[in-house]
Amino acid sequence: MKLLGQFGRGFVDVLFPPICVHCRGLVESAGGEPEFRSLCRRCVAQLDWVRPPHCATCGHPFYGVVEGERICPHCDGLDPAFHEGRTAVLFKGPARSLVIELKYHRGLHVLADIEEIFRQAPHLIERAKGSVLVPVPLHPRKARERGYNQAELLAEALARAAGGDASVGRLLRRSVDTHSQTAFDRRTRLANLKNAFALAPDAELNPAIHYILVDDVFTTGSTLNSCARTLRRAGGLNVDVITFGHG
Repeated sequence: MKLLGQFGRGFVDVLFPPICVHCRGLVESAGGEPEFRSLCRRCVAQLDWVRPPHCATCGHPFYGVVEGERICPHCDGLDPAFHEGRTAVLFKGPARSLVIELKYHRGLHVLADIEEIFRQAPHLIERAKGSVLVPVPLHPRKARERGYNQAELLAEALARAAGGDASVGRLLRRSVDTHSQTAFDRRTRLANLKNAFALAPDAELNPAIHYILVDDVFTTGSTLNSCARTLRRAGGLNVDVITFGHG
């Protein structure tokens, strides 16, 4: 069945060659089934992977020798309600194109590549195993418009990359339909997000369980921090953050 599936996929690729979402060139296989199907080899080489050492709060990488407290300027004034944050790649170039394709162009096909990127980020997989992955929720209006919550799909991809040793818990709901946060600074984001999140109906948290908030991008951390506070108020004492990108 696996060989049959590979043959079928290869036949489809001949008729409809996969196109790189970043450079719009052809995605060519390297002597077999391509590792990435939405990014060509040249663009995969441009991914800016995050490896330790990194900021303990947001996951942004440190360059060179690191001594003392591992907190970066991005987190200055954040006062995190979560313990630790980790990210897979920097949110630029091909990584940014993957997220844009998923969020704004209904590009569900890029999830296979996002899952592969998660799989190749061992410091994320190590953290995710044995945890409950909590996607940052969308307001129902926005979820209806988009057709899905990209953070939920990312959490499911991360759970698969962790070999099934993590579960997805839809424990939060967005109770306030806030404006897009993209163009706002941290202070404005915090004002927009006041009381924006609440516990989902029938959700119960266990202080002994490790919860990890999952979102596409860590920017100022305001959204994730607001979600973390909601989880902590409900009894989630062990809360971390994982994002696909940082930028």
